Amino acid sequence: MQTTPAPARTPLPRLLDARERTDALFSLVQPAALSQRPIPARHRLVFYVGHVDTFDWNLLKEPLGLASFDRHLDDLFAFGIDPVDGGLPSDTPVDWPTMAQITAYVHELRGRLDARLRDLDAASTPGLDTRLLEVAIEHRLMHAETLAYLVHQLPYDQKSPQLEARTPSTAPPEADMVTVPAGATVLGRAEEDDGFGWDNEYGAHTVDVPAFAIDRYPVTNRQFAEFVQAGGYNAQPLWTAEDWAWRVHADIEHPQFWIRRGRRWTFRSMFQETPLPPDWPVYVSHAEAAAYARWTGKRLPSEAQWHRAAYGTPDGRERRYPWGQAPPDPTRGNFDFVRWNPVSVSAHPAGSSAFGVMDLLGNGWEWTRDVFAPFPGFSPFPFYPGYSANFFDGQHFVMKGGSCRTAACFVRRSFRNWFQPHYPYIYTSFRCVIE
Repeated sequence: MQTTPAPARTPLPRLLDARERTDALFSLVQPAALSQRPIPARHRLVFYVGHVDTFDWNLLKEPLGLASFDRHLDDLFAFGIDPVDGGLPSDTPVDWPTMAQITAYVHELRGRLDARLRDLDAASTPGLDTRLLEVAIEHRLMHAETLAYLVHQLPYDQKSPQLEARTPSTAPPEADMVTVPAGATVLGRAEEDDGFGWDNEYGAHTVDVPAFAIDRYPVTNRQFAEFVQAGGYNAQPLWTAEDWAWRVHADIEHPQFWIRRGRRWTFRSMFQETPLPPDWPVYVSHAEAAAYARWTGKRLPSEAQWHRAAYGTPDGRERRYPWGQAPPDPTRGNFDFVRWNPVSVSAHPAGSSAFGVMDLLGNGWEWTRDVFAPFPGFSPFPFYPGYSANFFDGQHFVMKGGSCRTAACFVRRSFRNWFQPHYPYIYTSFRCVIE
C-alpha cells in the first residue's frame, strides 16, 4: 500500500492557513455572544479564542527557544476538553479575561512564534521534533470542526449570516446492502510510513474479517424518520441500560439537528432552518445509532469491517483511499470546508469503494461499535502524552470517515476519531452491517 506523502517542509504558510479557518469561525459570532456556552458541557466560546493559539504557544515555545510572557494565560487556556468530568461547568462570563486582553495576548504570542518559524528549516533546528509542527497544525484544524459544532448551536441572531451552498434535495437512493467477502484489512500506520500520524494511529496490524453485508449508503434522514415514527425512542429494549438512562434523563426524542414544526420536521443548519432533507445522512449520537441498528435487526460495523468495506478490493489488495490512490478532491466527497451542510448520500459516486460502498469520506463521520483503544505497541507522544491515552477509558467509540467540516488531511485511512456515546452535537452518521 502506498503511504501518505510527507508534508511540505515550510510550516508557517500551513499554520497560517489553519489560523484562517479558526479566525473565520470566531468572526461569524456576534461579539456579545462569545461569552455564551452553546453546549452545556463545554467551555464558553471565549475560552477557545485563547485556546487554539495558547496550545501552539505551549507546545512550541520551549523547543523554539522562547520564554513565557504571561504564565497565567498560558495555563488558563491550556486544555480544550470538557472542563468538568461528570458534571457541568459553573463559571460565569466575568470569570474570564476581556476580549481585549485575550486579543492582545494572542497577537503577542503569534508574533513571537511567527518570527521564529518564518524561515525555519525544522530538520536543522536542534531539539525541535518535526512532529510538533504537524501537531500544531492538525490540532487547530480539529478545532475548526469542533468549533463549528459549538457555533452551530448558537441562535441564528447571534451569528453573521453566510451563504449556504445547497444542492437540490432529491429522493433518497434505494436502501440496499453490499456483500463484502471475507478478507484481511490492515488497521493503523507503520513506523516507516511517510507523513504524519497521531500516536493512536500507529501499530499497523492485520485483521481477518469474515464476510458481511454493509449498507451501501449511510442511514438517511428519511430512514431514521421511520424509526422515530415507529416509536423507537420509547422502545426501551432497543437501548442499553446506560443509553436508556441518558435518553430519559435528557428527554431525547429525536436527533439534535431536527426540529418538530407541527406535523413536519425541519433541519437546523448552521445559518437557517430548512425542511428536513430526506436524502442527507442523519446526524445522531452513538446511542441513537445503536438503537436504530437493533430496530432493523442489524448492528453497527466494527472498525475492521468499516476498513474492509472502504479500502479493500476483490483481489485482496488495499487502496489508499476508497476510490484508489488519487488524492482527495471535491469530486470524491463532501469534506475540507467546502460546505456548511451535508449533501445527498448519493452525491459523490466518484468516491465509491471497490465494493461499491458509497459516501465513506466526508458528509458525516460514521460510528463504529468499537470502543476507542490502543493498537498493539501503542506509545504516547512524549510531548502530548494524554492526547489519546486519556480517552482509553472504555467510554469513547471510534468514528471513521469525516464530515463536511473535516480538513482533507484527516481523511487519511489511518486517522481515528472518537466521542462519547451520549454526545448528540457532532456531525456523525452511521451505517449498519449484517454478519
